[in-house]
Amino acid sequence: MKESSPLICVIDDESVIRESLSALLRSAGLTVRAFSSAQEFLANQPAETLACLVVDVQLPGISGLDLQQELARRGAQIPMIFITGYGDIPMSVRAMKAGAIEFLTKPFSDEDLLRAIDQAIDLDRQIHQSKNQPARKPPDPEDVPGARGSDFAKPNEKDAQEQRLRRTSCAPSPDLPSEITSPDIVGTSAALRRVLRDIDTIAPTNATILIFGETGTGKELIVDAIHQRSRRKDKPLVRVNCSSIPKELFESEFFGHVKGAFTGAIKDRLGRFEAAEGGTLFLDEVGEIPLELQSKLLRVLQDKSYERVGDERMRHADVRVIAATNRDLKKEVAEGRFREDLYYRLNVFQLKVAPLRERREDIALLAKHFVELAANEFRCPKPRLTEAGIKALQSYDWPGNVRELRNVIERAVIFAQGGVLDFNVPTFGPSVDLTSSVPRDADQTEPEYLTDAEIRRREHENLFAVLQKTGWKIKGAGGAAELLGVSPTTLFARIQKLGLKRPE
Repeated sequence: MKESSPLICVIDDESVIRESLSALLRSAGLTVRAFSSAQEFLANQPAETLACLVVDVQLPGISGLDLQQELARRGAQIPMIFITGYGDIPMSVRAMKAGAIEFLTKPFSDEDLLRAIDQAIDLDRQIHQSKNQPARKPPDPEDVPGARGSDFAKPNEKDAQEQRLRRTSCAPSPDLPSEITSPDIVGTSAALRRVLRDIDTIAPTNATILIFGETGTGKELIVDAIHQRSRRKDKPLVRVNCSSIPKELFESEFFGHVKGAFTGAIKDRLGRFEAAEGGTLFLDEVGEIPLELQSKLLRVLQDKSYERVGDERMRHADVRVIAATNRDLKKEVAEGRFREDLYYRLNVFQLKVAPLRERREDIALLAKHFVELAANEFRCPKPRLTEAGIKALQSYDWPGNVRELRNVIERAVIFAQGGVLDFNVPTFGPSVDLTSSVPRDADQTEPEYLTDAEIRRREHENLFAVLQKTGWKIKGAGGAAELLGVSPTTLFARIQKLGLKRPE
């Protein structure tokens, strides 16, 4: 572990979460210390400078919010990230108003946590620079490396861009062209530049935005960029995956409820609109909202008001809504599955994120970016990315888009062991079946395309085959997570989602 790596403290009373988060952060090159309670942290607070605290909201004894207030009373300026359950949202909103960097609702992705920590580290550096440097003209927020709203490099931002590149271990090399327009949005294609120009135009306004794009194209990164360049950048960005909310809980999730509103409503609860007050609400997979509930969403978009379930008090919603979908909503409207008035209310400004097959010129830059990140994350020697390897990647259509490209590269980095990268690019044809463990008849041919059900079946079979191969070992050397090129926490989530169980 490098002595200069930022120190992150994790505080959570569940040992499994502490261990999982610690492993993730160490794999990202960070120094980590974990504590089971706020009392333990206060009694053993590290002497080293803390870059960030990752804190569970509901802790035994001193809560996460109480800890935040205690540290503020002591004059400690430590950026804090709160991790919460759905029922902790009211406390999380108070934490955000008191200065927390972010709150993440369980279950959250590794990428979301690392992105929030990256912002916290930037803020911590700015705090210490302001303390140690003599008074001078304050920099424009747009020119501060990593500051909210400064994600897109400008001609006069060379130093800021270099710092961001070092932070993500993605410095350009002379053998490949490189232009990183954001720490996470990578590419030079006309399609991508068009999206970035649109973001510059629309981000400072309060207009509702509808983002279209296939799964894996990076719609969440676009949302982050819009929020960080908006006037609401210092307020919450709340994400809602509409496809993961049970139909009967939609209204409560969006608008909250009062105690006694229905069986199980044992206390008042804020909804996502209230949690995002003053900030941005991202509705991912908005096409999944049940038709009978779409009128309620339309009402809050039109009138900027709503009621909690079981409450008669009308509440005002000062929230910017960004929605995203991989569906053809015009077709959904024509077939009666999506309200036409809601479609036009959401579609004030439209952004289309091109699939990777339509911007192949970005593949070389993305590949280099992901090779750097993977080598850093897995702490393995950096392999060589050759021109032949890039051509192999560019020859494939990438139905899973950037997400699939990253997974393929991570697997290749692990197996390369510092040598030349050899990409096992997926191929779907009559003679090649990389994932299915079921033998096929000699005269049986594959279809020229795969249905969604077939893709899910193959994913299930492939993951089961890898788990069998590793003896259901998930973490560590030779484990299934390593073979698949994903983090253990991501793999655990996939196993649960697919309902895989170890045979007796």
